[in-house]
Amino acid sequence: MKISQILNRGEQTFSFEFFPPKTDEGFDQLYQTIENLKSWNPGYVSVTYGAGGSTRSKTIDLVGRIKGQIELESMAHLTCVGHTAEEIRGILDLLEEKGIENILALRGDPPQGEEKFVKTENGFEYGSELVAFIRKNYSFCLGVAAYPEGHVECPDKAADLENLKRKVDAGADFIVTQLFFDNRFFIEFLEKAQSAGIQIPIIPGIMPIINAKQTKRFTKMCGASIPSDLLDRLEKYQDDSLAIGKIGVEHATRQCEALLKTGVPGIHFYTLNRSTATLKILENLKNGTGFE
Repeated sequence: MKISQILNRGEQTFSFEFFPPKTDEGFDQLYQTIENLKSWNPGYVSVTYGAGGSTRSKTIDLVGRIKGQIELESMAHLTCVGHTAEEIRGILDLLEEKGIENILALRGDPPQGEEKFVKTENGFEYGSELVAFIRKNYSFCLGVAAYPEGHVECPDKAADLENLKRKVDAGADFIVTQLFFDNRFFIEFLEKAQSAGIQIPIIPGIMPIINAKQTKRFTKMCGASIPSDLLDRLEKYQDDSLAIGKIGVEHATRQCEALLKTGVPGIHFYTLNRSTATLKILENLKNGTGFE
């Protein structure tokens, strides 16, 4: 089923993001994580795509197994990095053969060790070009990414919003945001997006904090910020994993409760291939808000 159809039901839903592990043991653990979260009947799950297509085959195999065997709707991430248009066409053909109906179309980050994105010859330079190519040649439901605090490579938020509008105009069906820890950024972004004429669903992305150092590294990479009071707590207990996990669950629960009350289409959880924190947040939401 296409994610656009799921969102059109008008019911708040939630979804989970996973990444292809590097080892067989990692895949075993991931499948257990997915089984743990499946009982919550997510609207869909997504699988990331490594820089330069480094996890291409694993992404394709994983989304296929999630949909075909685990029987959850799945969405494959796809980037422009390191691929020609014809190579991307081949990937899309494989996904289509596996019955995948949903794609998160991204420009992608520069490969590790490189500071700037470089367009592949006969490839695409912008996410909007990838969206337009897929929309012209295939019937996939297309999601795109947005950045409530602005893209790390685009210090001008107005220009960043224009980039998003181009992706929407090229044929995107819905939007998933980068992680954020202060809902104020999302609300301000949502208002500006709607004022710019963006009317497709915008789903907030939430990452439960499970490791202080890891979280600070992630935010530095993606341009997100950590509220000062939350940062103080993380630094105070950064060597106490249990305390950090509790802080992360409490903060994410409060974020989700407030966001759901505003009427967002749902919540997209960046799980980091783990279920414990996300499961606790879902329990809190069910007990505190009636979210089922």
